[in-house]
Amino acid sequence: MTARSHGLTGTWQLTRLALRRDRLTIPLWIVVLSVSPMSSAKAYETLYPTAVERAGLIHGAGANPSIAVIYGPAFDLSTAGGFTAWRLVGFMALMIGLMAVFTVTRHTRAEEDSGRAELLASGVVGRYAALTAAVIVSVGTSVGVGLVTTAGLIGTKLPVEGSLAFGVAVVLAGLVFTGIAAVAVQVAEYSRTANGIGSAAVGIAFLLRAIGDSTTDAKWISWLSPIGWTQQMRAYASERWWVALIGVAAAVLIGGIGYALLPRRDVGVGIIPARPGPAEAAAGLKSPLALAWRLHRGPLIGWTIGMAVCGAVFGSIASGIGELVGGNGQAQEIFQRMGGSSALVDAFMSAMVGMFGMVIALYGVQAALRMRGEETAVRLEPLLATQVGRLRWTGSHLVFAFAGSGGMLVLTGVMLGLGNGLRAGDLGGSIADTVAGTLAVLPAVWVIIGVTVALYGLLPKYSSAGWAVAMVALLLSLFGPVVNLPQAVLDISPFSHVPKIPGQAFTATPLLWLTAIALLALGAGLTGFRRRDIG
Repeated sequence: MTARSHGLTGTWQLTRLALRRDRLTIPLWIVVLSVSPMSSAKAYETLYPTAVERAGLIHGAGANPSIAVIYGPAFDLSTAGGFTAWRLVGFMALMIGLMAVFTVTRHTRAEEDSGRAELLASGVVGRYAALTAAVIVSVGTSVGVGLVTTAGLIGTKLPVEGSLAFGVAVVLAGLVFTGIAAVAVQVAEYSRTANGIGSAAVGIAFLLRAIGDSTTDAKWISWLSPIGWTQQMRAYASERWWVALIGVAAAVLIGGIGYALLPRRDVGVGIIPARPGPAEAAAGLKSPLALAWRLHRGPLIGWTIGMAVCGAVFGSIASGIGELVGGNGQAQEIFQRMGGSSALVDAFMSAMVGMFGMVIALYGVQAALRMRGEETAVRLEPLLATQVGRLRWTGSHLVFAFAGSGGMLVLTGVMLGLGNGLRAGDLGGSIADTVAGTLAVLPAVWVIIGVTVALYGLLPKYSSAGWAVAMVALLLSLFGPVVNLPQAVLDISPFSHVPKIPGQAFTATPLLWLTAIALLALGAGLTGFRRRDIG
């Protein structure tokens, strides 16, 4: 047996274990991401049925650099395929990147944090087996998304070559970010730090792409981003297959660095070791709330900065939205269904407020599920053996889920209003409107978090279903109006019931109902947690 084969011993068994643990997550990623391009392609003929309206779209999107910040370069908007690639390739690359980071971290460093990796390593498991199994699962999921997406686009009668380029672009993003995640898990001391590094890499890739695509003199910056590479393949617009070679080479090189770093560290320790803390904790850190702050502060700060930047960017392009939509009545109707029956800019602003609420709900789910992570890592049981009660412990975590999401949402609203107000010359009024809009969305965010807490307290093994709840609400609200889903289906999302501010009159009744549902779910979760066994 060679040294290399010895290092990979047990890879197949660990791969099967990872697939079994992700038997719900992987199909969800594949289905959710693959459906979006098909829906967009089908909606194109409805949204832009005439040559005049398509010309308006081309002129508006091509002449407005701020629109390129969101969607990237528009290579061909005269066809359904080109429109779909413009709208969704960058978005799917970003989502696939996050999937790759979370998958690789979950099956490598998270296993080391919990002690299970060390237990497995005492058996016949090679040094590289866990990382290789995680890479296989991540790359396999990316390929699955690419294959289903390609088949779905061909099924909607789009050109085969363009559909194949679309699928390859999606797989390309999965390969590159899998390699980046393989490096992150070697560098970081803990799994949450590795997730932070990988997610930051995805965010930086998006920003580089956005900066390059929105400028005329520095478009080369977009080529520094893996997300930019996926769009430069130009699906449905004279495909550039050679761009895929850049992504494959980068994935192999970066992934190789991850494999090279692996034997240079011990199990459970990163290349950059954590600094030893003082022997005695400071007086302000001797409480469950202080411990929760130490655990939540990294994600909270990172999410807050990211959402604030997004708020400022989207606020700055609000005044240009009319150029994109032009006189297209159906496109205006979609914005107005998402943002209320008001002037187009107000409808856009309220739609952005709602979208930020949906995204911040994902942070709330992540913060709430931190309790499940502490429990499965067997760090909760010794803590509860002290004078710390269950409700006090859950309260210390939930304050970051509920209050943290609220503060983040309001700050994002401030930045959104600031970005629009500086360009529109009405700073005070714009900020006041968007802050009011974020406060109206907050009860819907709390419903998602409350349902997650209820799952954790009553059905802890299925608490990760909170992600599915948040994703269903997000997809219904984002894509439901585009494909003209019935209002009864759209009403499943709590975000469908909030008043669309700015632009619509404030009504307290739905907000009171949503708050009551959130409190009911929270109460059920806490009651269930007090009565069930730990573990």
